[in-house]
Amino acid sequence: MSDQLHAGAAMIDITPPPGTHLAGSGAGEHRPAQSVMDPLYAKAIAFAAGGQRVVMVVLDLTIVTGDYSERIRAEIGARTGIASEAVMVAVTQTHSAPGLGHFMLDPDFPLALAAEDEYIRGSQNAYGDQAAAAAVAAAVEAVDKLQPARMGLGRGVLGDLAFNRRGIRRDGTIAMPKPQGRERQPFGIDDICYLEGPMDPEVGVCCIQDLDLKPIAFMLHYTCHPVNAFGNPQTYRAVTADWPGAWSKNMRAAFGEDVVPLVVNGCCGNINPWHPFDPECRPDHLRMGRELAEMSERIVYNMGFAEDVALACKTEAIGLPYRQIPAERQREIDEILAKDPQPPRAESGEVDPRWFRAASTKSIEYCRARAAEFAYEIQVFRIGDLGVVGLPGEPFVEGQLALKERSPAPFLFPAHMSCHYVGYLPTRAAYERGGHEANEDVTYWAKLAPGCLEAVVARARGCVAEAFG
Repeated sequence: MSDQLHAGAAMIDITPPPGTHLAGSGAGEHRPAQSVMDPLYAKAIAFAAGGQRVVMVVLDLTIVTGDYSERIRAEIGARTGIASEAVMVAVTQTHSAPGLGHFMLDPDFPLALAAEDEYIRGSQNAYGDQAAAAAVAAAVEAVDKLQPARMGLGRGVLGDLAFNRRGIRRDGTIAMPKPQGRERQPFGIDDICYLEGPMDPEVGVCCIQDLDLKPIAFMLHYTCHPVNAFGNPQTYRAVTADWPGAWSKNMRAAFGEDVVPLVVNGCCGNINPWHPFDPECRPDHLRMGRELAEMSERIVYNMGFAEDVALACKTEAIGLPYRQIPAERQREIDEILAKDPQPPRAESGEVDPRWFRAASTKSIEYCRARAAEFAYEIQVFRIGDLGVVGLPGEPFVEGQLALKERSPAPFLFPAHMSCHYVGYLPTRAAYERGGHEANEDVTYWAKLAPGCLEAVVARARGCVAEAFG
């Protein structure tokens, strides 16, 4: 059977209407969209070769939950015949967009909410249903557009756009360097001694062309939280795809409005775009997208292309243990929730953050009641010399770097925030210091036990080896 590559791509606008809740801020805060800086899209790229077909769906959203991923996969399968394990659903995780599914509290956490308060769970179903339908439509269109194609791969490095966000203070605790307040720190954040870990400077680029050398789609692999607009008080309630959207706009300007540019955001659980040691740092997603696009363009013009490729997919679920909730914390949350089973409100109307944090911790009990371990899905696509590794949640970048080291795949694009909501996967060492991603309160976004990242990396490495064996 021929291994001639076939590819197709499509994108559909999913920009939310005014007032739609923007996810990513946490603590039950209501953040209705007030303006649009740039559109959001559901993007899809389909590949076929040697009798195998796979589809990647990438959404300019903050989060995707398992129920929505399953629905999207099932509907794509029903309309194209592609198996669900050959469909990957991921988000760029821009914090200036809605979420796709309830993720701030466990779905089983008992809340009696009016429709206008649905945002407390992290998203609104009315928008989610529209975005999910667009995701399916984009995938079906991409499959319908399958045509003979050629594929190129290349990489470069940019080391001044993304930074490890876990700063070690002089007392040994963790601080997240932020752009706010720099005017009160004219000489920089002098309480931070150093950064806990690395970042990944790789700019990985995949270019798909038709046989007349016309670009069909691009995939960019870069690793950084899209939080530039989110970190700026002036744009906090604006809709934007952040740096992935700016990169996409620049790539379409350079190569034509018909191309579909997708961002495969890497394992950026501990990576932000805010320079921790520059007192003049100001969030700028436009500059970030422009510099990534300029690098991408240079890479494209120097890459080689192949028409015959091996195509494979591998999906595996592993069980991950939960963290134990300290007894004192358990007593505290039981007291808070016994006093107020439903969220109390401040005079401003916002949910009491102490209650919300207690509800977040309590949510872990509902997870554990359904299953003793968390079912974590690892998904690997082989597309010629490229391996795309779907990793749910927010793994720390150390896990991605471990996967890339001595990988049998010449190019490896780990895609975080794929398929279902998990929370953070920190390194073992990070748990010893705590901080937002490994907090002592054991919240819903920090619920997995130490060692889970290392277990995921070990199994994902095995899946990549099998796909490239």
